[in-house]
Amino acid sequence: MSARTVSCGVVLLDRDGRVLLAHATETSHWDIPKGQGDPGETPIDAALRELREETGVVLAPERLRDLGRFAYRPEKDLHLFAVRVRDGEVDHSRCVCTSMFPSRRTGAPIPEMDAFRWVEPGEVGRFASHSLARLFATTLSLAELHRTL
Repeated sequence: MSARTVSCGVVLLDRDGRVLLAHATETSHWDIPKGQGDPGETPIDAALRELREETGVVLAPERLRDLGRFAYRPEKDLHLFAVRVRDGEVDHSRCVCTSMFPSRRTGAPIPEMDAFRWVEPGEVGRFASHSLARLFATTLSLAELHRTL
């Protein structure tokens, strides 16, 4: 059996408890900013780097709450951090992804994420992958997170 991979990510909530989701280019789903760490990188550093690369949002590490590690898919766990952003701090229309990968269609480099939106907790299932929607519905309540951040 192969080792489980770990993706590190940030759950950004706004004042109203909405979560920032990014559209994964050339797919039908939206996701939180997340990805695997580089060798020697701590989970919080990986999460902050992924946040910066996938959205352009830069946050100080001390603002993040470590939520811990969650089973995500059979071969992958998520190590998640959360933060409540201030009013006007994150304008989804100004988010920019600088992390590139080759297009499945053309092979040309394209951004990993190509659109961003604030989503009500009850609407996450309409946009997110089944795995992420299940995590928020069963293990990591966005409503509870909103109350405690």
